[in-house]
Amino acid sequence: MPKKLKDTDYLSISTRIRVMENRLLTRERMERMLDARTDDEAAKILTECGYAELGRLTPTALEEMLSQAREGTYQDLSDAIPNPELVDVFRIKYDYHNAKVLLKAEAKGTSSDRLLVRGGRYSPEDLRAGYAESDLSACSEPFRTAVSEAKDVLAASGDPQAADMILDRAYYDEMIAAAQAAGSDFLLGYVRLAIDAANLRSAVRAARMERGAEFLNRVLVPGGQVPVEKIAAAGPGELSALFGGALAEAAALGAERSQPGSGRLTEFERLCDNALMGYLAKARRIPFGEQPVIGYLYARESELTAIRIILSGRMEHLGADVIRERLRDSYV
Repeated sequence: MPKKLKDTDYLSISTRIRVMENRLLTRERMERMLDARTDDEAAKILTECGYAELGRLTPTALEEMLSQAREGTYQDLSDAIPNPELVDVFRIKYDYHNAKVLLKAEAKGTSSDRLLVRGGRYSPEDLRAGYAESDLSACSEPFRTAVSEAKDVLAASGDPQAADMILDRAYYDEMIAAAQAAGSDFLLGYVRLAIDAANLRSAVRAARMERGAEFLNRVLVPGGQVPVEKIAAAGPGELSALFGGALAEAAALGAERSQPGSGRLTEFERLCDNALMGYLAKARRIPFGEQPVIGYLYARESELTAIRIILSGRMEHLGADVIRERLRDSYV
């Protein structure tokens, strides 16, 4: 059974997080980055959020800055809270991303170095070495099993999507297990909502590709509030009835955009992410406890995503309005 912690066990870190929240990337700072005369001026605004000056903005420099910020945040909070499983829920994603990179690089005979990212429970170097030596004993049992199964499926079928399905299911299973180990109903609620959002996305994309229930039963992930059986059996027009609450607006638009040729999914994707932000933003109303930690972790994830969207968009010479429509709601 997970250790039952009291809200007051988080009193010190909750106080520190309230101070840290003041340095998060606000919507006003995002707008200034969009309106800056040059890319380097846009990047310099990030010094107000505690980032070091980049010098010259390049894709490599940007990714290195984001990687260091992510890893630093996770390590700092893991050391500061009584149950690091809270942080693991957010770190797990990068382990499974790296697993997909290693599998596909091996299948194609290419290098994985450029696409491996930091921030997971296992360093990219250790994971790459363990994978090459067929020794992932330092990793969790679900991770080892999923990587082995995905590798076998990819080798037998040559279908990277089939391998990804195995890894995605294990990823969400580990997220649920970490949330349960942390003993946080609030965190578990976030994970279940994240699974519902992933399943809603899958249902909309499957409908646009005119794929039926058999395909959906393979790609849907159990563990959300909405049973996968109901999603697989539902028609596109029934999505709004299935996904209420936080995902209601996203589900309504998803139902509209589920027909082939019915328009881009940019706004639908944004609404799915905003539903998660809306759920976690409730943590800002809670003075102390695990909720402020969880909210801040997601806020930092969202901040790093926003920075990448803005600065990458600028380097690609996209217009401010094009970049703006890709941005999600801000935590602050």
